[in-house]
Amino acid sequence: MIGRIDLRGSTIDPRLALPRAAIDVADAAAQIAPILREVREEGAAAVLRWSSRLDGVQPPTLRVPKAQIESAEAGLEPAVRAALLEAIDRTRRAHLDQRRTDSTSVVVTGGTVTERWLPVERVGLYVPGGRAVYPSSVIMNVVPAQVAGVKSLVVVSPPQKDFGGWPHPTILAACALLGVTEVYAVGGAQAIAMLAYGVDLPSGRCESVDLVTGPGNIYVTAAKRALRGVIGIDSEAGPTEIAILADDTANPRHIAADLLSQAEHDVLAAAVLVTPSEALADAVALEVIKQVANTKHVERITEALSGEQSAIVLVDDIDAGLRVVNAYAAEHLEIQTADARAIAMRVTNAGAIFVGAWAPVSLGDYCAGSNHVLPTRGSAKYSSGLSVQSFLRGIHIIDYDEAALRDVAGHVIALAGAEDLPAHGDAIRIRTECGAD
Repeated sequence: MIGRIDLRGSTIDPRLALPRAAIDVADAAAQIAPILREVREEGAAAVLRWSSRLDGVQPPTLRVPKAQIESAEAGLEPAVRAALLEAIDRTRRAHLDQRRTDSTSVVVTGGTVTERWLPVERVGLYVPGGRAVYPSSVIMNVVPAQVAGVKSLVVVSPPQKDFGGWPHPTILAACALLGVTEVYAVGGAQAIAMLAYGVDLPSGRCESVDLVTGPGNIYVTAAKRALRGVIGIDSEAGPTEIAILADDTANPRHIAADLLSQAEHDVLAAAVLVTPSEALADAVALEVIKQVANTKHVERITEALSGEQSAIVLVDDIDAGLRVVNAYAAEHLEIQTADARAIAMRVTNAGAIFVGAWAPVSLGDYCAGSNHVLPTRGSAKYSSGLSVQSFLRGIHIIDYDEAALRDVAGHVIALAGAEDLPAHGDAIRIRTECGAD
């Protein structure tokens, strides 16, 4: 079911050896271009028209009434309510420690630079609605934004046929538990366009946002790419992925279960095991077959594990395995080896790292306290997961007195001349030369 790649004794670049699922954002961009244009020009009418066409359902109103959100919360199963509240609490505790504080550097006497951290003013949070229900994504987007101090939060999530055209009630309930009352029943590219441009509604207006965060399908990704600049975005999310670096101390049942847990998301999900142990590779392959038979989403998981993006990768030793996983830069990376913590500290590229047998990715998806909105497709080499920092802007405040400016004036004028920007130098001379007003 799951293929093998043997890199033992190989000098090939691991980035070439480990393929990822093929996705074509450019093709999707061409398909969603009319949606973006029509929403910009026609507003809510275009949003509703495209929702009806693409989702097969039109919500009673784009904005979900407060009573509907409250009803969803009231209808929560007690066990789900308790789990959501625990996830909110743990996520908030972890993210509170990420808050930034203003700092002032005294560069010279009379000259200071202050870095002030201010939250983004209005943020749109996208919560997917496709094959699964993601109230956890509500938590992972809302909590860091609230901790950052964002004052205006809006959640968008696709309308569902089974729930009268409203988003899934568990998503609405999560919004209620977090105090989010501005929620819209819209998904896909039309949701991103609505957030970017704003639309007039019978009950008021959905104002445009400054930043959109949250993962979505390829059409959501294409819309975020196309509208970047009109809005800020967190990232271009690709299919989810897990890599596991393991040796013969690992439990093959645990590894198989973790590979299946990510494959459950999507037929394009990537599940990769990197190990120097052929015995472990054999045992995991057998466990995968055994466990798949007992899962609910057999076809989806089987397709994901059989795809070119999933594999068991054999390497010479753990050092070689580290080179592979650092090159791959997985969204989720599990370390299941002897002295797993020490190995984890040698990883340089990953969205999030899960250490040892008792910290599976599923824990991070819900209740670890960490954020599960993470960089995919190797972008962990240069970007981070969602955090409080994602919703903050650092603004420099430069405060120099006359003496401090005069002291450095010659250097500024020299550099302005070197760059052939004489007016830059003149802006200094007019203040500092004798006889200047």
